Amino acid sequence: MNLHLFNDVPDGLTRRARLFVGSHGVKVDVRPVEGHRQWWRERGIPAAVVERMAAYQERWGGLLLPPASQYDGGPKYFDPDSPESDSAGWWFEAGTQRTAVPYSFMISPSGEFGIHAGRWAPLHATVEGWVESLALSHHASMWAKRITKVTGDDVDGIVLDGYKPVREVMGLADTWWRGSDSLVAVYAGEAKALSYPRGRTALIYSGLDEWGLRGGVEDGDD
Repeated sequence: MNLHLFNDVPDGLTRRARLFVGSHGVKVDVRPVEGHRQWWRERGIPAAVVERMAAYQERWGGLLLPPASQYDGGPKYFDPDSPESDSAGWWFEAGTQRTAVPYSFMISPSGEFGIHAGRWAPLHATVEGWVESLALSHHASMWAKRITKVTGDDVDGIVLDGYKPVREVMGLADTWWRGSDSLVAVYAGEAKALSYPRGRTALIYSGLDEWGLRGGVEDGDD
């Protein structure tokens, strides 16, 4: 596997996420966009789906980021593959698994990023949301004085009164919440995809100052 610096950070990310991708992301050699187009067209994939996958490949293809704290690290790197259809439309893989997990990382017909294991669990409304979540996790873990892990039914006991959702992660099954001195990340994707409620996990990052809470990013920044 050939690795290169990832210099072309996609737009539409917060300053914190752009810094994370620019500092920690590397580029893996993947099949060029045009090579993908020919491969998919020869296999009868509809033209509109081919263009969706090509756009994804051009924007994200080959980006390898540090592993996520959950989902055994997330996709190894972004690279669209395995288009398939159902009544909702066409799906495709966001990238191959980094480790042996019982689901695939997929992009839905409406562009959501999530996991599929017979059941669909959208984690974030967009790929950008997943990247923002990785960046925030990396940032919070560096600045928190204490990190507490909560699992299963105990997640219901976390009191989020006074917390606000972190909008840039565009959370669906997975959400982030910001309080006065802490961040809470709730991961419910595996619980939903695998029909396993006890699979929920929350990480509480405590003892954060203003920089730790936001990393210089204000609500609505991009």
